[in-house]
Amino acid sequence: MFKKAALSQLNLEDSELQDEVTKLLDQLGKQHSGWSSWTFQKVIMHLGSHSLIEYDHQNQTYGVHPLVQHWSGTTIERNRHDVQKLILTIIGLSFSLTYTNEDYKYRRKLLKHMTDSITSLQPEDINPLIGVHIAQIYFENGRLKYAEALELMVMEKRKRVLGDDHPYTLTSMDSLAGTYRQQGRWGEAEALYLVALEKRKLVLGDGHPDTLEGMGNLASTYWCQGRWSDAEALHLVVLEKRKLVLGDDHPDTLTSMANLATTYLYQGRWKEAEGLQLVAMENMRRLLGDDHPDTLWSTGNLAYTYRKRGRLDDAKALELVVLEKSKRLLGDDHPQTLIYMGNLASTCREQGRLGDAEALEVLALEKSKRVLGDDHPRTLRAMSRLAITYWKQGRWNDAEVLQVVTMEKTKRALGDDHPQTLENIANLANTYRDQGRLEDAEALGADVIEKMKRVLGDGHPDTLKSMSSLVATYRDLGRVDDAEVLEAMVEEHRKRLEDF
Repeated sequence: MFKKAALSQLNLEDSELQDEVTKLLDQLGKQHSGWSSWTFQKVIMHLGSHSLIEYDHQNQTYGVHPLVQHWSGTTIERNRHDVQKLILTIIGLSFSLTYTNEDYKYRRKLLKHMTDSITSLQPEDINPLIGVHIAQIYFENGRLKYAEALELMVMEKRKRVLGDDHPYTLTSMDSLAGTYRQQGRWGEAEALYLVALEKRKLVLGDGHPDTLEGMGNLASTYWCQGRWSDAEALHLVVLEKRKLVLGDDHPDTLTSMANLATTYLYQGRWKEAEGLQLVAMENMRRLLGDDHPDTLWSTGNLAYTYRKRGRLDDAKALELVVLEKSKRLLGDDHPQTLIYMGNLASTCREQGRLGDAEALEVLALEKSKRVLGDDHPRTLRAMSRLAITYWKQGRWNDAEVLQVVTMEKTKRALGDDHPQTLENIANLANTYRDQGRLEDAEALGADVIEKMKRVLGDGHPDTLKSMSSLVATYRDLGRVDDAEVLEAMVEEHRKRLEDF
């Protein structure tokens, strides 16, 4: 860490803090633009001789006993607040915002050191450049509230010092918007992304890589809101411009391709989605490696498409690999790991392995509640998936309890017409039917179909699935003619979808 910080090319805006950092690194081994490992080892040996530090040969890390940490904190001559600020600055300088596998692993190692060094500091105490770096570690490890506090501080300081239109200010706005998006605060994310995008167009131009990055982020926010047509239109623009500016094989171009594929997937255009996903995944593997988070994300999306197309064994094989790699790279409790866990559970359910599905879904739900909160859209998604498994197991009362809670919370969080809300309503209608509450099932089913037609389209797979459920309800009610008319409509639409 000290060597990386000493060799960093980053310069702090605070000259006094920069001098303090340089002075400490000089004592540890910094020599002009280089680094003396001999000097560093001499310092470490001296500390070790007094039992102030020890070396873990297995993990190749240095450690300080908690009692020594406490002692040093109470006897050190300098103010503890200033020392923590200094150490946190060195941690922030020890890495750049690049995204190879080694970068992710190194930043994850820094999390505990960083957390220990920030205990007495407030966000406003931290240098903006260091704040950007520390926020990135928090963001990548799913500590979104901590990331938000730092990103808000950075944005406000940069507005004050650099102005509203400075590229650094706009980057800080995008970072904060990205954290809002991960928290499920999609309206706030959209508003920030829109402001930053319009300013970038004026300052940098429509084709600048930063402008395209902002456009892609806004499109992904539309996707989260269930506005898939809006997301598709924007992703198409970004993809074509990135091909022109960056080339077909640039990682950002491949990300755009994968994003566009995801909009196709949720529109029920599975064949188009799979074609793009295969190209994106193979090229990401070649350029970024099998274990890179972007590769895992692309592979997970392809597995989702395989499941939707009934290729359950292919989906499960990919999902098992993605989940294990995500656990190693990001951790067991990372929000992205929990998404992969939920996806694997859904595939297990489709295969009829309901016990395995339930075990995974219960675990994913509990972790999601702890990491993201009870009302986060991803927590609600995990709750909805568990309810479906209860329904498949014939535990209709258990399913109903979860589905009613999920439906009400999803309405509040996402709105009455969000696709996730509509999916929850459709699932509850199925549970009512199996409980023999046919009138309730019919009322709910008919209402959700009309909303799905408006939001998703008449031929969307989810719309047709709900129509098929209503057909079954009509038959149970003895309304055979209504059932036959609706069933004919479903079959007509499904024939059109055979090529997808």
